Amino acid sequence: MKKKNLAWIAGAAVLLPFAYGIGATALIRATGYRVMKRLPERKGIALTFDDGPHPVYTMQLLDLLKHYQIQATFFVVGQNVRDYPEVVERMHKEGHQIGIHHDRHTSSWLLTPSQLSYEIKGTHRAIKTVTGDSPTLYRPPWGFLNAATLFVTKSYQIILWSHVFHDWKIGSCKSGLLEGLRNTPADGSIVLLHDDGTNRGADDEAPAYMLDKLSVYLEEAVANGVKFVPVKA
Repeated sequence: MKKKNLAWIAGAAVLLPFAYGIGATALIRATGYRVMKRLPERKGIALTFDDGPHPVYTMQLLDLLKHYQIQATFFVVGQNVRDYPEVVERMHKEGHQIGIHHDRHTSSWLLTPSQLSYEIKGTHRAIKTVTGDSPTLYRPPWGFLNAATLFVTKSYQIILWSHVFHDWKIGSCKSGLLEGLRNTPADGSIVLLHDDGTNRGADDEAPAYMLDKLSVYLEEAVANGVKFVPVKA
């Protein structure tokens, strides 16, 4: 085989995976096509929580939200839904919005189109089995998209975020989370938080620290008349 052909093959082997994952993510985010990063009404703050449900932290979070009569949006992992259906049932009964994360919290960059479809459909079925309702919102783990995402998720609204505080790490919860929340404008901001710390790269006990800071923030924000709303498709 000629050296030119070998070089072309080597280049394609590098560029094609890049274009499929990282490139597609950058392009879709840049264009904003079918992606929501802020509430279109530009009113209030949407609190969103990824990676749950967790049998301890999510229940504590639901208690906190109920205390302040706040409805939030949860992007759940399908396997966790099957493990803890009672938590999702409570979410639904208390009026929170429930969207799809992935079935096993797998990066879209590592998934073929059929594997991506499997992750989404599996979570959809898990949510519908518990709640009786079909989810309409989708947030990919880490916000990673791929070249098949727009086609595979054509029945869903893709939700990203305007504010993220790295609350999956205990250090970030201690040092910057409360200040970040306090500085979030109530002009349609979508805040990304996490109610489960068991996924790769996260600290297991980080949600406990997140809840502590969130509790302080909500007491202040509600007293000051800040409006909290769920994400709407």
